[in-house]
Amino acid sequence: MLRKILDGLYTASGVLAAAFLAGIGISIITQIVGRSLGYTVDSTELSGLFMAASTFLGLGYTFKDGGHVRVGLIISRLTGGTRKALELWCCVGTALLMAFIAWQAVLFTWQSYEFDDVSPGLLAIPFWIPQSALALGLIILTIALVDAALAVARGEEPSYDKNSDAALE
Repeated sequence: MLRKILDGLYTASGVLAAAFLAGIGISIITQIVGRSLGYTVDSTELSGLFMAASTFLGLGYTFKDGGHVRVGLIISRLTGGTRKALELWCCVGTALLMAFIAWQAVLFTWQSYEFDDVSPGLLAIPFWIPQSALALGLIILTIALVDAALAVARGEEPSYDKNSDAALE
């Protein structure tokens, strides 16, 4: 049950990341069409916010799917308990670091909300909206790292490792 929920969370974040990528294309096409019709449409700011949202929301999905670049020069040569210990250390250490960064992003987002901080462009978008996507993406990545650490601790193959052979082909 929990596995389905986590996989659904990772998939949903990947779908949201893809939607924001599509949003970049739509905003740029809108700008091109607007300019050709004589209207000023500034999509630069919106595209930048969509890119940030897409990047951070895609982190957890990409990690779970094994799409992040991992340097396995040491780990790939190890076996047994030594490999498991190093893999666990990497997952737990990274999860702790990401948890701290995610917490700071949440605090930063909350401050932007409290101070009614808005972007300086033509659209004047409240900063807490795009920062929420950043914080959510970091939280999902942290969850994925904890998920991987638990899999390693149980002696299972972590999801990020299942696609590592595809990169070598």
